[in-house]
Amino acid sequence: MRRLIFVLTFFLALGAGAQVIEPIKWNFSSSNDGQNAELVFMAVMEKGWHLYDTYLPEGGPIATSFVFEDTTLFTREGALLAFPEPVETFDPTFQMNLRYFSDTAVFRQKVVLGEGVTQIKGYVEFMGCDDEQCLPPAEVPFIFTFSQAGTAAAAAEGAGVPLAADGGSGNSLWVFILISLLAGLAAILTPCVFPMIPMTVSFFMRGSENRGKAIRSALFFGLSIVAIFTLLGALFSFGIFGPNVGSLLSTHWIPNLLFFILFFIFALSFFGLFEIVLPSSLVNKTDAKADQGGIVGAFFMALTTVIVSFSCTGPFIGALIIEAVQGGGMRPLLGMFFFGLAFATPFTLLAIFPSALSKLPKSGGWMNVVKVVFAFILLAFGLKFLSNIDQVYGFGLLSRDLYLAIWIVLFFLLGLYFLGKIKFSHDSDLPYLGVGRLFLAIAAFTFVVYLFTGLLGSPLKPISALLPPATVTAAPVATMTSPGATVPQPLCGPAKYADKLHLPHGLNGYFDYEQGLACAKEQGKPLFLVFKGHACANCKKMENSVWTDSEVLRMLSEKYVVVALYTDDRTTLPESEWKSDAEGKTLRTMGKVNLDLQIRKYNTNSIPFHVVIEPDGTEHQLAVTFDADEFRDFIRKGVE
Repeated sequence: MRRLIFVLTFFLALGAGAQVIEPIKWNFSSSNDGQNAELVFMAVMEKGWHLYDTYLPEGGPIATSFVFEDTTLFTREGALLAFPEPVETFDPTFQMNLRYFSDTAVFRQKVVLGEGVTQIKGYVEFMGCDDEQCLPPAEVPFIFTFSQAGTAAAAAEGAGVPLAADGGSGNSLWVFILISLLAGLAAILTPCVFPMIPMTVSFFMRGSENRGKAIRSALFFGLSIVAIFTLLGALFSFGIFGPNVGSLLSTHWIPNLLFFILFFIFALSFFGLFEIVLPSSLVNKTDAKADQGGIVGAFFMALTTVIVSFSCTGPFIGALIIEAVQGGGMRPLLGMFFFGLAFATPFTLLAIFPSALSKLPKSGGWMNVVKVVFAFILLAFGLKFLSNIDQVYGFGLLSRDLYLAIWIVLFFLLGLYFLGKIKFSHDSDLPYLGVGRLFLAIAAFTFVVYLFTGLLGSPLKPISALLPPATVTAAPVATMTSPGATVPQPLCGPAKYADKLHLPHGLNGYFDYEQGLACAKEQGKPLFLVFKGHACANCKKMENSVWTDSEVLRMLSEKYVVVALYTDDRTTLPESEWKSDAEGKTLRTMGKVNLDLQIRKYNTNSIPFHVVIEPDGTEHQLAVTFDADEFRDFIRKGVE
């Protein structure tokens, strides 16, 4: 709540023309000797102000973090170092012990540059406080430019939104933006939204004798819709709901069960069992404000549109937010911005060009078809939340085969619905089968056949991120290696937690860092360490795309000791294995211990995160990538 007040106060100050306070200044510099470079981030604080550390407890202020646009341009060598050591004291504002820097703070990160890399871009996110006030989170961009001669320079640019956050590739961000746009357009076709288009257009046709004023009002209406959705995303991007909200939403049983129930309720509503209606008092109040006309009326008309449409857009927004917070960084803000942009564009264009309204299809039976299709999809995707609970807590109730069987039944019923063999109470009569419905039925049944191959052992790579992992792989290491390849060598001893945790594709390995490290030293092999999660979609996608390369599997099985550390596993460890974090808090579960290890050693909590540790201690790091060549080159580093 305190951080929400800070952000709101900041925006109010801007609106009032208040002077922006900048008590913390940043300087950036670097040096490089060939491909080896060191990035230096220096913060200079005015007297009385302090900068928070890079790792803080949940519920506190925003920690200082360094976000890079493209982490594939370099490999970190060791952890981020800070000088001097931060001071720890009790903070009365947040009622907890916090670490912070005063006067100056210098952060150093050694990296190995990729071939031909001349620039590294990103931004530093931080929060500053003094004894009386705290400023809202701020971002300062940086650019490190490297010359072939071995010197480098860095500069801070004007504020801007980075294209990609640390831990994700630019390509995946563009895919996410495209999905956000498509979700916004799809929401237009829902029965709660589409019928509102004529009503909205008629609102802006009042007073149409002043064409310029009507266009300005329509544009402001569209911008208001975008702003409302973007504000929702900003609450997640700026950490208003806590720094670990992504992990909480994706792994804890309470939000996952809540989302499953919501998706299930929405599906029943779309099937026609009941109608979800928001409180009429809320709608009436905003609608009354809309009648005022002008700019104020346009804003409240936008707010009314968002509120009324929520009965149908709720699942789109919920699924988009969940996906965005797991990606972290600016994804929630960007996702909701592009969702709102796609959602608002048809309304705005029709308000400006009302004559085009006559070309739109009339509301009718086709709207019910859209509604039922969404219901089937909601049931299918809602199942993923139950799967998250099952995997994270190790219940073993919702296996991959059972999951696929439910999907097969759902999409088979959807195909029958397209053919008119299933009819709901609100559906219109279907005197004949149209070509469009025929092709939709063919697509549904084709997908059913494709899912059935998963029961026979197919990895189903395109949708593997949505499915539980296979307990028995259909493509073990022995079948993926070249003729005459050696059988994977046995481990140094029984792996802890192997009764519930498994590596993909028949690989042998460990699930405890110390045990795996000891085995690597004993066998004189490099260590392949991956931080992953049961509910991590990108982890599953990587394992079913780049891990399946024959050379990668051969090297992992023969040349490496593999260690997989789950950062979201809720298994309670024996008391002898409990750890304490930097705040002295006792970590009792496997996931918390592994996450703390990742943060302390590598200054990141993004997953998947891969580390190759050579026998001499040299480390190479790689975040998420779906480029098979890049991942193969990364695996080769430890064995060359």
